[in-house]
Amino acid sequence: MNPPRCDDLDYIQFLIAAQKVFTCTEAAQCQPEGEQPTPAHDAFTRLLSRKPPDTEALWEEVKSLIQRDKGVLVLDDTTLDKPYASEKKMELVTYHWSGKHQRVVKGINLITLLWTDGKALIPCDFRVYDKPLGGGTKNEHFREMLKKAQERGFKPLYVLFDSWYASLKNLKTARSYGWLWLTRLKSNRLVNPDRKGNVNISALEEVPTEGRVVHLKDYGFVRVFRTPSRNGGVEYWATSDLNLTEDKREEWEKQGWGIETYHRGIKQCCGIEKSHVRSATAQKRHILLAIRSFIRLEVHRLRTGVSWYKAKASIIQEAIRTYLAHPTYVL
Repeated sequence: MNPPRCDDLDYIQFLIAAQKVFTCTEAAQCQPEGEQPTPAHDAFTRLLSRKPPDTEALWEEVKSLIQRDKGVLVLDDTTLDKPYASEKKMELVTYHWSGKHQRVVKGINLITLLWTDGKALIPCDFRVYDKPLGGGTKNEHFREMLKKAQERGFKPLYVLFDSWYASLKNLKTARSYGWLWLTRLKSNRLVNPDRKGNVNISALEEVPTEGRVVHLKDYGFVRVFRTPSRNGGVEYWATSDLNLTEDKREEWEKQGWGIETYHRGIKQCCGIEKSHVRSATAQKRHILLAIRSFIRLEVHRLRTGVSWYKAKASIIQEAIRTYLAHPTYVL
């Protein structure tokens, strides 16, 4: 049996260098010439379909970059836009809410568990939401990733997540691992502020700046905060840390916002939305390799201070300098 003409690193480095087109055909056309024949686009197609996608490869690369007893774990999801894809021809494509577009759009939903210490943004696990196709729900993926993180020895200072994941079962799962959590709650969550009965959290009359300890229905005591939202409304935060101050809550919120920065990075710098492959296996593998390409850009940023965007631009700038030194198209 002939050895494969390309491997994961060939594809990862292509994703780092590519600027607009991220197809297997483009990957083949960009390969440097050498002693061996350059791989055809079919070689890259087979690469994406060869093995079942496995997040262990990601973990092997990032575990040395993470301090498992420090930092926070942040969990959130994003929609990878596939506006022109047919649900019948491209697997995993369904309709999801998009925070970017503020409406339901066609795409693939990606759920990520990110570790951060306020500086580094390191994805350590991910799942593709495929409930419409018979897969797990978002909350099942949430608990699965928390369990995997606990097995890997994580002892985060906090676990941060959005109100979508603030179900009782999820909160109790984080508590069972001995982890503190911080999340937003929807305005209709029931709390008991004075042992006189449950009320919607939005009905709390007195919530000082430093928060207020109340009993969350079916869970236990939590500290809640009421803060202005970015759209001019009100947000309700809750934490299992009854001693958390507003200053620290705001600090953790800022760290949690790093996952949105990460989402922009994988979309704008790694072509995670741009693959044209159709099978679920190939899409998942492309997503895995795109995330692994982000890790290399992030490590470079941490070592040099050069942004992901400037690092990618420098590749093209060097190519232009090389061409200008020896122009080919002349009269």
